[in-house]
Amino acid sequence: MTTSISPSDTDPNIGTDTVRADHIVAHTLLNCLLREVSGPEHQTVVADGHLRLRLPRCGVLLRVALRRTSLIGAHRFTGPVTEERDGAWAEVSWRTLAEYIHRELRLRTGVRNDEFLEQVASSHAGVTVALEGRECTGAAPHHHTDGDPHLTYLASEQSLLFGHRFHPTPKARSGSADSWVRFAPETGARFPLHHLAVRRAHVREEAVSAGALAPLDRQRPVPDGYRLLPVHPWQYAMLRDHPALRTAVARGDVLDLGPGGPDFAPTASVRTLYDGRDFLKFSLNVRITNCLRKNAEYELAGAVALTRLLEPVAADLAARFPGAALLREPAYRTLDLGGELELIEGFGVIVREGLATRLRPGLTGLLAAAVADEYPAPGGARVAQLLGDTGPGHALAWWEAYLALLVPPVLAAYFDHGVVLEPHLQNVVVGVDHSGVPRQVLFRDLEGTKLLPEHHAAALATLPPALAGPMTYDRERGWDRVVYCLLVNHLAEMLAALADRHPHLEPELWSAVRRVLDERGAAHDDPPALRALTAGVPLPAKANLLTRWARKADRHAGYVRIASPLASDLLSEAACVVAPGSVQ
Repeated sequence: MTTSISPSDTDPNIGTDTVRADHIVAHTLLNCLLREVSGPEHQTVVADGHLRLRLPRCGVLLRVALRRTSLIGAHRFTGPVTEERDGAWAEVSWRTLAEYIHRELRLRTGVRNDEFLEQVASSHAGVTVALEGRECTGAAPHHHTDGDPHLTYLASEQSLLFGHRFHPTPKARSGSADSWVRFAPETGARFPLHHLAVRRAHVREEAVSAGALAPLDRQRPVPDGYRLLPVHPWQYAMLRDHPALRTAVARGDVLDLGPGGPDFAPTASVRTLYDGRDFLKFSLNVRITNCLRKNAEYELAGAVALTRLLEPVAADLAARFPGAALLREPAYRTLDLGGELELIEGFGVIVREGLATRLRPGLTGLLAAAVADEYPAPGGARVAQLLGDTGPGHALAWWEAYLALLVPPVLAAYFDHGVVLEPHLQNVVVGVDHSGVPRQVLFRDLEGTKLLPEHHAAALATLPPALAGPMTYDRERGWDRVVYCLLVNHLAEMLAALADRHPHLEPELWSAVRRVLDERGAAHDDPPALRALTAGVPLPAKANLLTRWARKADRHAGYVRIASPLASDLLSEAACVVAPGSVQ
């Protein structure tokens, strides 16, 4: 076994160095330091083909070689991280780097976090498993898609070997690797669900229409008076000994039917599974990156309530922007044994529409995060592979088509309807045609979709406060979320993948973003927030490192402000420098 991608598997545009788990983890930690700590404190410099980054409180100076600089500061690194020792540069392991960060943040905040180093180690273990291959699951290598759109889509969902490159522990999962490797997307996992038959009196469910629960019911017949409740097998292993569940099984209120039905594949979120027809979003009492990934009680009912509330919004956006659609979440079901919250949340499953419901015929769905991924992966979804051997003109046309699909509906949802979509890279599926050109975008996962109270006061007043409250953002937080997800998380990363291929295009790619934002400003009566954005005010970037250090849930994450590449004068200056992708 090896914990690397061999040079022959590496895109020529990202160099010929072997991609190692040690380097990936170290580079991800540096990304977080640069964005959230050392960058804002002006403790970084790019010089002589390297990024130098100081941790001033613990007196450490770090250096890493650069493949390419970035106008938004999201540079591409290569090789090991080194530190200055007695006038020379010595290699630093990922573990030592994590220890330096641990010390710096403790000195900076006065707060201890005794789980941080363990979580970084867990993430390193996840990356290592991903690189060692998927044969341990017994699953067929999913990169052999043979042109099948369904397999191609699944390959894109399961191709994210390294996760979010601005999160300090993107592959951290609680529990041992043995417990989760059979269920991880990056191992190419496929498995049947565990099925329970629940007496109707103990079923809690809600649906927007009579047929919305069919994706659950059709998987397996159950005796009269019972309803089928599919459960993620990983979750069932954690909850099967719950006393209330054991009592219900003993008296026949719950029948344990065991595994059955078709195989499902985990998507990039791990807990959302797909059988080629429907998505089912399960609870997992497992910490993945920041949070336990369970469906909270308010999220179960909230998915269905939002689907109802958003129907006129989704219809309007689809009519105005035919290249965009929203995947609804029309139903949920769970087990209710007299109000046992752990079981209500632990066995809750949300039904989400499958791709075929909204994806246009003839298009192939690809996870946007896979299209924008920095490194090669099985499946052929990366933008470099979609572009083939075409030149910079085609890359720019591809980008303009992509912007025209993604940006207008997100801004219209916010400015016209008071809806905060969450179009980060893992929440968008891109529909491409046979030549790899984007023709449609699908927005998914209503968990992060929020409403501005002033737009939806009447509808929110009809809901219980415990449900309505988590469904809203105030205007400032809502706008930060839109800008972060759309620009910093999504467009900046997709642009980076294009700039890896054509470094000299980066200023022109950002100019295209600015043009689209200007056009949308005119369409929405020049709102001040959008005018400030195009003027180049600093952009909100989610502070994943500081959030993890403070042990906050994702919903309480804060933002740091990073320099914007959108100001027209800055773009003009960038276009005049020597090759913006080169290191000065």
